[in-house]
Amino acid sequence: MKLSVAIALLISAAAEAHYTFPSVGTSSDWQYVRTTANFQSNGPVTNVQSEDIRCYERTPGTPAQGTLNVTAGQELAYNAKASISHPGPMAFYIAKVPAGQTAATFDGKGKVWSKIYQDMPSLSGGIKWATQGTKSVSVKIPKCLANGEYLLRAEHIGLHSAGSSGGAQFYISCAQLSVSGGTGSYSPKNLVSFPGAYSASDPGILINIYYPVPTSYTPPGPAAETC
Repeated sequence: MKLSVAIALLISAAAEAHYTFPSVGTSSDWQYVRTTANFQSNGPVTNVQSEDIRCYERTPGTPAQGTLNVTAGQELAYNAKASISHPGPMAFYIAKVPAGQTAATFDGKGKVWSKIYQDMPSLSGGIKWATQGTKSVSVKIPKCLANGEYLLRAEHIGLHSAGSSGGAQFYISCAQLSVSGGTGSYSPKNLVSFPGAYSASDPGILINIYYPVPTSYTPPGPAAETC
């Protein structure tokens, strides 16, 4: 009896240490963000070759409740629940919805994703990320985007147990956006697919952040694009 209670407490503690990215701006959970498979467990993706690495959808093909109207050039808050409790990098990728589809129907497959945000750690007195402990991270929607509908992919990688292959923890979700006011000059140099963008052995994924203390950090994937 005592053992089962102890196990239950450990599971509960692990779930509380994990998190989701269920909303953008001031919207309600899963209003503009596709419901993720971890919406109850908060558990991460650990296999970078899994289809889950794209948007971690609970039921692929099921859209969010709606698509959020945003203006190119604005800052958009992407919210964590309860908070980003692990150390590691935050990135955002965006994918233009192809003609004949909508943000609600697009599955995000193929080399359609470009990185628009990547945070980097402080290396003074150990490796630290400013996003750890925060409840929201803001990303600028590029002013140079073409008008239209997009998927915005939020990704945080927990590196606290990344010293062995498969130890990195990916917390992911995708929001549905409709962008207006863009200049249309966006021309990304690197388009990637999920899965496909990462390898389990990438130095930004397979890394011991505690010992020896890293003196540099290379995030996985391409560099963030600029207008």
